[in-house]
Amino acid sequence: MSHANTPLAEDVAGRQILQEILADYHGPVAVQIWNDELVVGDENAPCTVIFHHPAVLRQLILYRNVVHLAEDYLAGLADIEGDSECLFDLVTYMRDLKVSWSTKFRVMRHAFKLPRHHRDKDTRSIRAGHNERHNTQQSISHHYDVGNDFYRLWLDKEMVYSCAYFSGEDQALDDAQKDKLDYICRKLRLAPGQTLLDIGCGWGALVCWAAKHFDVKAHGITLSQQQAAYAQEKIRKEGLENQVTVELLDYRDLPDNARYDRVVSVGMFEHIGVGNFPLYFSSIKRVLSPGGLFLNHGITNSTGWMDTPITRFINSYVFPDGELSRISNVIKSMEDAGFEIVDVEGLRRHYAMTLRCWIKSLEVNRDQALKFVSEETYRVWRLYMSGSAYYFDAGSINVFQVLAGHEMEPLAVGLRRDELYEKGCECRPGDDTPALPDKWQNV
Repeated sequence: MSHANTPLAEDVAGRQILQEILADYHGPVAVQIWNDELVVGDENAPCTVIFHHPAVLRQLILYRNVVHLAEDYLAGLADIEGDSECLFDLVTYMRDLKVSWSTKFRVMRHAFKLPRHHRDKDTRSIRAGHNERHNTQQSISHHYDVGNDFYRLWLDKEMVYSCAYFSGEDQALDDAQKDKLDYICRKLRLAPGQTLLDIGCGWGALVCWAAKHFDVKAHGITLSQQQAAYAQEKIRKEGLENQVTVELLDYRDLPDNARYDRVVSVGMFEHIGVGNFPLYFSSIKRVLSPGGLFLNHGITNSTGWMDTPITRFINSYVFPDGELSRISNVIKSMEDAGFEIVDVEGLRRHYAMTLRCWIKSLEVNRDQALKFVSEETYRVWRLYMSGSAYYFDAGSINVFQVLAGHEMEPLAVGLRRDELYEKGCECRPGDDTPALPDKWQNV
């Protein structure tokens, strides 16, 4: 009589599989199987992956698809204890692992001794659906309309959902986000009385900051109903109704006669889709007044958006229309649209630090978060942000601020970057920012 399906046989098979494929792994991740046995690493490891069911390991070995493991984590059939960012050290090891045919044969033979998959929970309810890169209100709502109460638990007080600008490891997230808002305004050389358009304005932090501290008139647009409602209430509470407006509007639907002295887009660019770059940048160029400046703050990667298990997970569970591009392609597209590039700055280390702050706050507030979202949704955000922190730190993804103006026009910037680092520098008359020639005045 065969005992292959007894718990003892499953335990032995699971142990042998992990010891075979992780024989040379000496990273920060320990692995525990369903019988509470720690097979790889030790109990003091920064991160422990727990397989609650042998079918999870079978699925991972037979298909070598990290998305399957992620889905099992979302369903509660696997867990990550400790520093979830460390998990991606193991993911990288598995991705690069080369094993002999004899080892493959032994591992596969053990895998077939494990039971087939049967999830207790179905995570399909939170999938984003078909991957279309059209930047629609529906796709934006999938990510941003999870609930303002949920985001409030782990974002800063200003509700800024993009990378902060840190002065050091010890700076608080609240202060680093304020520094980022201020830094962007300085890069745009905002001056009193100017008009500012914020495309993808989120919860209204930047438009309100620019109005209060740089005395501009700011207009924000978003495709998230919950963000728009929050921003409009924020404007009322801060008494900025005469300076700031936020509306539910697609950038493609901006009026033909709309003109702004400055245009900014922070953390929205990732939704555009590479195929829509020409329309996106030409739309911005159309509404940017002569002599104006445009700042695009967006995530890029080193290879372009390739079909990998990780990108499939992101498009299925996080950003339905998310697509990253290389910074060289971004700059070329801006130049093709008629922009002159003024300044390019990479801030990937800042994003890794930001994400770690978010993850820590999310984990600390887990019980409260589960009052607003499901366990699966909580796990999606924890896993997604942990992976993002890891890959920002590794350098395979980056975030760039690209400042540009109309080509063949005078640039509204000084000769040096000193003005960006001086407190109280709002480029008022008397700064070294060159005045526009008469032919550009009052256009």
